Amino acid sequence: MKVAGSLFGSLSGIPAAARALEASGHALGLSAETSHDPLLPLALAAEHTEKLELMTSITVAFARSPMTLAETAHDINVLSKGRLILGLGSQIRPHITRRFSMPWSKPASRMREYILALNAIWDCWYKGEKLDFRGEFYTHTLMTPMFTPVDTEYGAPRVALAAVGPRMTEVAGEVADGIIIHAFTTEKYVREVTLPALESGLAKAGRSREDFMIVGPLFVVTGNDEKEFEQARRTVCKQIAFYGSTPAYRPVLEIEGFGDLQSELNLLSKQGKWDEMGERITDEILEKFAVVGLPDEIGPRMGARFGDVVNVINAYTLTSSSGLRQKLLKDFSAL
Repeated sequence: MKVAGSLFGSLSGIPAAARALEASGHALGLSAETSHDPLLPLALAAEHTEKLELMTSITVAFARSPMTLAETAHDINVLSKGRLILGLGSQIRPHITRRFSMPWSKPASRMREYILALNAIWDCWYKGEKLDFRGEFYTHTLMTPMFTPVDTEYGAPRVALAAVGPRMTEVAGEVADGIIIHAFTTEKYVREVTLPALESGLAKAGRSREDFMIVGPLFVVTGNDEKEFEQARRTVCKQIAFYGSTPAYRPVLEIEGFGDLQSELNLLSKQGKWDEMGERITDEILEKFAVVGLPDEIGPRMGARFGDVVNVINAYTLTSSSGLRQKLLKDFSAL
């Protein structure tokens, strides 16, 4: 199993962080679109590494035109000599309409068309095909030599799609090269909702899971001592509560019998009671969403939960202990 590490934070720290991930044996470096741009860090990481695969987890697709993103992804893929994996996500409606001031409608259908538009643009650049993409949401019909890249030796970047609901998951199976399973998930939800929807999408495209990338971000609660363990527990509980307050993620709670908690967390979030939200996450809930245990227990428990499902793991282990991080890296790599 490949293990991913994080490339978050200010740009000045990215080169050292990327070199450290590569030196420690991580296979992928992940950036995210939170308080920083997700693509610029990967350009820096590409310059300072040789083998580390570089992936956005995620880039908000609907905040950008397919053409704009196709260009940026092309440039980073060339700079990294083919190591880019473009991880896309839809975000939720309030962020798209109120933060990015962009249109929102039919997210699964729009995302399917978005990825097809990217492929049409790249087919024009890399295969010389005429650009004539006409869809419900996006239209791309103009490309002249001046705007066509000539450094095409690495081909199109791979595309992975973040998905929670079954419709978006099916889209990932149909048109993407991989899926990013949200950290806010449980084994029951993955096996009863995610995998069947993914298989449906793969079947539509005549593909199988054999060559399909499944990235599983994972909450981990562990520590070398009681203090580290409790700090990790509190932090993960807050993160679970934050995600749980989102109406779009309610089905994950419902399948485990915690559906009413979503309404409660949503109300607390509107009141700004973030610490109180974390306190609503009981040990029973925590065990469903996170791998919890002593350091020696984490690897086997993760393997039992998702070892037959994911082929890339990004462990949200929040301890500052480099020794523990290296142990988990070794354990996960052996799965």
